[in-house]
Amino acid sequence: MRAGRVEVDGRRVLDPEFPVDATARRRIRVDGVLLERAELHYIAVNKPRGLIVTTRDEHSRDTVYRCLENAALPWVSPIGRLDRASEGLLLFSNDTTWAAGVMRPDPDVAKTYHVQVARVPTPGELDALRCGVTDAGECLRAHSIETLRSGGRTAWLEVVLHGGRNRQIRRMLAASDLGVLRLVRTAIGPLQLGNLAKGAWRPLDPDEQAALAVA
Repeated sequence: MRAGRVEVDGRRVLDPEFPVDATARRRIRVDGVLLERAELHYIAVNKPRGLIVTTRDEHSRDTVYRCLENAALPWVSPIGRLDRASEGLLLFSNDTTWAAGVMRPDPDVAKTYHVQVARVPTPGELDALRCGVTDAGECLRAHSIETLRSGGRTAWLEVVLHGGRNRQIRRMLAASDLGVLRLVRTAIGPLQLGNLAKGAWRPLDPDEQAALAVA
């Protein structure tokens, strides 16, 4: 764009951050060639632990794009993040407007996680997490947090977040001296991870796309 090779509706645009409304049917040309709108794709992946949610890693570690190898898809981007040690539902799309809707801090697109912790928390500790804990000057609060099951020395918790800050669950639990053994995202809004195999992907059907778009 800075080289002057891009035109929007017949006008040369040099700013790479020039906004274009995807619904406005703008005519974009590169070197005089009209760009056709790409087919939109909406993908769910069951991310295994150990993969980085990034396009490429400077240390040559495996990224989530390994799950999409040989998928015959156009370029799609991950929506949100899961850290390297976390697992579960991760969405990809090339529809940036839809992706922004999925990322908004809204109760209808809450993120649900199942978290195995290294000891059984007390009811008072769970109440404190619901009220909010402070870490690095930030108040971190779960919309809801419940014990799914416990036995022996560990427990599984269900944690629901509206929005979410970087590594929020791990930071919250660390502030309460609860070590995380596994962290699995099981749902985004009404969309469930279900029985999708680890490392596998599937397209969202139109009803699933719409549910997240209007949630």
